Amino acid sequence: MAAIHRNAKRLVLFNHKGGVGKTTLTINLAHALVDAGKRVLLVDTDPQCSLSSFFLEEQFLDKMLDESETGDGNTLWSALRPVSEGTGTSGSIQPVKIRARLHLAVGDIRLSNYENSLADCWNLCLSRNRRGYHCTAALSNLVDNLVASTKADFVFFDAGPNIGPLNRAVMLDCTHFIVPAACDLFSTRALKTLGFALSEWVTTWERVREMAPDQSPLLAGTPKLLGYVPQGFRVYRGEMAASPLTVLSKLESRILEFVWKPLQSAYGLSTKDRPSKLKLGQVKFFGTLVMDAQNQGVSLWEVSGGNAGGKVKARQEFSEIAKKVVALTS
Repeated sequence: MAAIHRNAKRLVLFNHKGGVGKTTLTINLAHALVDAGKRVLLVDTDPQCSLSSFFLEEQFLDKMLDESETGDGNTLWSALRPVSEGTGTSGSIQPVKIRARLHLAVGDIRLSNYENSLADCWNLCLSRNRRGYHCTAALSNLVDNLVASTKADFVFFDAGPNIGPLNRAVMLDCTHFIVPAACDLFSTRALKTLGFALSEWVTTWERVREMAPDQSPLLAGTPKLLGYVPQGFRVYRGEMAASPLTVLSKLESRILEFVWKPLQSAYGLSTKDRPSKLKLGQVKFFGTLVMDAQNQGVSLWEVSGGNAGGKVKARQEFSEIAKKVVALTS
């Protein structure tokens, strides 16, 4: 069995509940890591293409999407289409350089076709069919090549808000994941189904690995919970508002109970010695800075104009989170 080589730390900010700021957190954490001297590859696996839309001008992205099934195609779907349709092996694409040390593998609305294939390929893996393994690992193999060309230290996937086949393949390819959470009851309630899905994926993939034919490409299948980041809460007179503060006080225990503990059990590890602190940092609501950053395609602290104090605070918060990510993944 050929396990896929880990040539960069691969992470995803994952929560199947929408509206928790996954893309915004991913973008700004990537910029903070680049500011710290790391090379980062962003991989847009959400068919909504929010990450690609953030960085690329509309006309340029539309042209890439229009050409994705031609010989000039340069999106993730361009490379994955032959595997998805069963006509060949995955192709190669060139990442788009956003700035020094930061590159983007452009997404595609047609990745939903690859997701449909992954549902079938999962069942093929369970029946020891080689095509199932090659299809399931195709995205990982593609990222391997992109990492080699960009010399990336970190890969960040931007995943959609669901627990479907594509996110399953992404998660099982990651070395670590971070849970972004809004400070509301709906976000905390979603953690239980998140933990259940992750533990089921890990457990099933371990069985798949054990019965895989020789030389089958295999995802690592061992994502580790790095921590969580509460975000989007409002601050009044320097203090968190009462409602999100109440939710935040319960968030650590719920992450431990509903995400960390099921994963530990899936790996056959003890759940007695719990980590002392999983919160990597917290990101308040930055108001119009978020929209300004989207319009300009830059990090919150690189916005032209805007609230100066907010930009300083944003840089501080994401810099601290980036330092913890580097330390915890070393």
